[in-house]
Amino acid sequence: MSNETKQDVFEEFADECAGLNDEIYKQYMQRYDAALPDDLPVIPRAVADWIEHCKNRNYSLWVALFDFQGDSKIDRWFNDNGLRSIRTQRQDIFARAWLDGYTVEED
Repeated sequence: MSNETKQDVFEEFADECAGLNDEIYKQYMQRYDAALPDDLPVIPRAVADWIEHCKNRNYSLWVALFDFQGDSKIDRWFNDNGLRSIRTQRQDIFARAWLDGYTVEED
């Protein structure tokens, strides 16, 4: 396994091709910089709505993780099967979705 990131590989490739057409190189670098990260977390619609609600009101991630205002869909997602390991894993997914963005799972 390498410590090289996909970003590193792309930038090296782009740098090697830069001399071929600088305008195309600049366009692709701008698109790459604006693109979403790979492998965004997939979350239910209720959780996505909660994240947006919290962000629109400038809540902290901490508040968002622990104050669902009695929303049973969100509570059920976090506490699936009542297992602590599931809750911890879902908190990690929620935090990543909060920071990086997310995809909403299809119903």
